[in-house]
Amino acid sequence: MATKLTLSQACEGMIQYKTATGKSKYTIADYRSSFKKLFLFFPEDMSFGDISRKKLIAFFSWLQDGYKTEPDGVAPRGQFKLSPKSILNIHINISSLWTWAVDEGFVDENIVRKISPPPVEAPVIETFTKDDIALLLKSCERSRTWKNKSSISNSRPTADRDRAIVALLLDTGIRASELCNICFGDINIKTKRIHIFGKGGGHDKKERFVYFGRRTSQLIWKYLLPRMDEIQEDDPVFVVGSLDYWKPMNRSVLWKQLRRLGEKAGVSKTYPHRFRHTFAINFLRNGGDIFTLQAMLGHSDLAMVQRYARIANMDVEKAHRKASPVDNWRL
Repeated sequence: MATKLTLSQACEGMIQYKTATGKSKYTIADYRSSFKKLFLFFPEDMSFGDISRKKLIAFFSWLQDGYKTEPDGVAPRGQFKLSPKSILNIHINISSLWTWAVDEGFVDENIVRKISPPPVEAPVIETFTKDDIALLLKSCERSRTWKNKSSISNSRPTADRDRAIVALLLDTGIRASELCNICFGDINIKTKRIHIFGKGGGHDKKERFVYFGRRTSQLIWKYLLPRMDEIQEDDPVFVVGSLDYWKPMNRSVLWKQLRRLGEKAGVSKTYPHRFRHTFAINFLRNGGDIFTLQAMLGHSDLAMVQRYARIANMDVEKAHRKASPVDNWRL
């Protein structure tokens, strides 16, 4: 074993490494969140090499059964019981920490791999119906009008932006972060194509092209038209504010706006990834193949795409049972 280092030093070293390799700010924040839980259980100045498999098992048991209280029994403000999915995510992040430490020569093996994570049930894949989308588009008409600093109502309501967002999410299946990161230079309305810079950064950044239809093109054009004279290649497509005082839309704002639209439309569970699920299932229902879908969604493996395929195949099975001529004709 090489140079000794503390738990805190190991965590910070791994964060610096992941940042240097181009991991997104969301991934880095996720690592930090997991490491904070390590610090609640282990002293930050504890020697990293002194953390044994037995001690890590105790840590993961605490996450499942005692996370509401610290080891000394003091309840930190704002804590709550973690779900199996959250614990699995922490397990993955801490395993990455040990993998980094092995690669750097600080420890001999990744002991986290010898600890089984809690079983996690696959989440239910929820999709929108055609009627849901129609209601959401209609609810955009009632979106509030943004105001500038002098409190004079902007003549361009957010309705055009919101309709473009709903259509683009449904038509492409892109992620919330990918939509927020689209710049004017990334989108070609004539060819109906967008250059997407997906998860990661640096040499890990996943780039791809996605395509949208004629109706979505019309909605995007109508939304961008008031900014066409001044918009620059690096300006974000989707913004909040007025023509004079705008700022880029972020994931948090997007989530809130979609939730508001859902409340107005009476459509529950209106969130960005549900559009992605809807796009994927309908792509397969209409004859698309899983490999093309994988490329369009930017998935690194087929696991999630295969889940979509199983749902689409179930729909085919149900349709056949309903339409079987032998059964219906009572032969």
